[in-house]
Parts: sequence; structure tokens; C-alpha cells
Amino acid sequence: MTTTPAGRLKALTRAEFTLLGRSKGVLFTAVFVPLVLPFSVSRSVDESDLLDAGLNLGVVLISSTIAFSLLFAVYSSLVSVYAARREELVLKRLRTGELRDAEILAGAAVPSVVIGLAQCGAAAVVCATALDAGAPEAPQLVLLGLVLGIPLCVALAAYTTVFSRSVESAQVAAMPMLIVSMFASGAVVPLEVLPDKLASVCEVLPLTSALTLVRGGWGGTLSGGEAVRAAAVAVAWIAVAVFAVRKRFRWEPRR
Repeated sequence: MTTTPAGRLKALTRAEFTLLGRSKGVLFTAVFVPLVLPFSVSRSVDESDLLDAGLNLGVVLISSTIAFSLLFAVYSSLVSVYAARREELVLKRLRTGELRDAEILAGAAVPSVVIGLAQCGAAAVVCATALDAGAPEAPQLVLLGLVLGIPLCVALAAYTTVFSRSVESAQVAAMPMLIVSMFASGAVVPLEVLPDKLASVCEVLPLTSALTLVRGGWGGTLSGGEAVRAAAVAVAWIAVAVFAVRKRFRWEPRR
């Protein structure tokens, strides 16, 4: 029954899958962009530097693909989805029914999250077999990185729409997060090969901790203390993002 939280969420998710299929631009960004960008990573990193840091190209490409999936399949596509639903007054109408605010945001996020997880799984299989990355040394850390990275991207996507008045301006508002995360959170260049002072600054950026857990868990290069610290930073960012969404998120257009 749709009167239960699970039923309401299921019905909303089904509707969001249908709407996502009709939005060709969002679908292209979510599905194809994260699969193409990692190929540029292999040319931007010196393999000798990776070996000195205890990494190999396969592990780096796995973490890069997961990063791009989180950034484009989840974060960027959801910025467009939330903005579009707000401008079309869909969010406002949904709030007049039985759905709770968290259910509305979660239901809209499910399709993007499913696509992102599918890409992460495919990337892991391809890189593990074709690039000799092997199986993850600490799979629990890889899973933890995904578990923390996905809700963080969802919350940040919802908050980003606060700074936009349309779907088009929402994508402009998303650019700072995309650029900073791509070049300073380890998506393109692992923090292990950066100068220590620069790496220490990048470690506190929103998506860095999740990617650190994924890369370190796969390569077995992360100590227990480092894993706990990375998880704590990610949890802190999730708490901040959720608090900001609850305080600032707009459910109807600004006129």
C-alpha cells in the first residue's frame, strides 16, 4: 500500500525513473559522462609516481570512476532533478500529500543513486580484471566509502539548488563542487602523489574522505587510524549538509 512509508517511496521512485528516462540531457550526464572521463586520468598521472605511493593504475582508475559516478551520476544529475521538480511545482504539490520531506528528496534521488551504483560495480569489475587491480584488500572500507559518499552527494545536490533560480542556473551553481572535487579530492590525481601541505588541505574537502576510503580500501594502503579519521570527516560533512538542507532548501520557485 502506498500509505506506508515504503509504499509511498516506491511509488515516487517509479515516477522518478519515468521522468528521468524522458530527460535526455540529465540521462546522458548521469550514464555516459562518468564512463568517459576516467580515460583521461590514465594520461594525467605518471605511473612511476603511483608506484612510489604504493598505488597502481588499476586502483587509481577504480577510485576515479567511482568519483565521477558520484559527481555526475548522483550529484550533478540530482541538482538538475531537484531544481526541475521545484520549478515545475512538483515538490510543492507533493508536500501537500502524505509524503514527508525526507521521502520526497529520497524518492527523487533513487534513480540517480541506482545508476551511480551500477557504474561503480561495472568499473570495479572491468578495472579489477583488465587492469590487474585485483580484488579489494579491505572491501569493508570500499563499501564504507560508497555508503558515506552517496548520501553526501545527495545532500549537497539538494543544498546546491538553493543558489539557483532555474534548471540552467542550477548546473552553473554545481560547477564549483564539480571542479574542486575533480582536481582536489583525488578524482583525477591521488592525494598520495601531491605535496604534503597541499594534500593536508585537500583532505578536508567534502568528497575526499569517501574517495580515500575507496582507494585505500582497494589497495590496502589505509591504516586503521586513517580510515577512522576519513570516516569521521565524511560523517561531519554529511551532518553539515543535512542541516543546511533542512534550514535552507526551497520547496517552491523564487518569484
